[in-house]
Amino acid sequence: MLIGLPKEIKDNESRVGLTPGAVKALTRRGHRVLVQSGAGLGSALTDEEYRQAGADIVAEAEMAWSAEMVVKVKEPIESEYHYLRPNLLLFTYLHLAADRKLTMVLLERGVTGIAYETVQTPNGHLPLLQPMSEVAGRMATQVGATYLEKPHGGRGVLMGGVPGVAPASVAILGGGTVGANAAKIAVGMGAQVTVIDVNHERLVYLDDIYHGRLRTRTSNEYNIEEIVTHADLVIGAVLIPGGRAPHLVTRAMLSRMRDGAVIVDVAVDQGGCVETTRPTTHSNPTYFVDGVLHYCVANMPGAVPRTSTFALNNQTMPYALMLAGEGLQALRNNAVLRAGLNTHQGRVTYKAVADAFGLSHIPAEETLAG
Repeated sequence: MLIGLPKEIKDNESRVGLTPGAVKALTRRGHRVLVQSGAGLGSALTDEEYRQAGADIVAEAEMAWSAEMVVKVKEPIESEYHYLRPNLLLFTYLHLAADRKLTMVLLERGVTGIAYETVQTPNGHLPLLQPMSEVAGRMATQVGATYLEKPHGGRGVLMGGVPGVAPASVAILGGGTVGANAAKIAVGMGAQVTVIDVNHERLVYLDDIYHGRLRTRTSNEYNIEEIVTHADLVIGAVLIPGGRAPHLVTRAMLSRMRDGAVIVDVAVDQGGCVETTRPTTHSNPTYFVDGVLHYCVANMPGAVPRTSTFALNNQTMPYALMLAGEGLQALRNNAVLRAGLNTHQGRVTYKAVADAFGLSHIPAEETLAG
């Protein structure tokens, strides 16, 4: 198969979809890989490393996009829409439930869109979302700690406090991969941490492993409002696989929050779990609403691209090899990979995306059988 690796062009996005190691695995199996010159530089990966791995280095993005399968990190942005075409196999993060325009373009162009974030095992595990969730969760606490500092617009609170002075109060909405990783860093920094989740078993697990060093609360409107309004830092870590995140923090709650409190909404990729969330960029990451600082960068792991690139490739590579070797048949043969199919031949094949926009849903099995 001919595989394309274009350079990411989203604001401050320096990750890359394939490492030289991944390219070598593909070329050794007889596949040809077109790597756009400079695609890996943001992750400290040179053209020469890709060349030595067997890739063909191409000057223009158009050449990489001309391949049968394109492997990326982030969803295509508007300036890339003209590369989308029928029968293109696109393997990347898509987050379509929060992006009607991209969804409609993929449908109109007949693109086969396979989203990393909806590849799912029978037990509900999301193997291709997990590595970036781990990175984003840990980053959320680091970022929050930075923006709590007064020169960055925050309340001027030190996460761990000092002897005789209380530490920061951190509320984490969601106890999944993002939330657990955010909690790990926050507890390590000495903050007073509360994790809110609807899954009681998850709360029991977190309570057990932290031995009382964090608090757990069941997710309901009363508890959320009580905890959020007294928090210095709120981290949004809610996930509805493939679907739009619910608004757990309302606009009305913000007026009761502390002046200079910080919200880091990791769920921004899926619309955000805070009503006042809107996507921001690494170039312009924050804004204020009712005196509360919002950090809602939609590609947080892009700030640590080398770590993120290798973590992502560790998980995506087996599936990329399947697709390269078998094409659409890989989707028919593998239910885990098939769960990642969001669009195919002008049809929405992932129910949560169809529901988000009131579109008809055709199950992946049915579409692939046609």
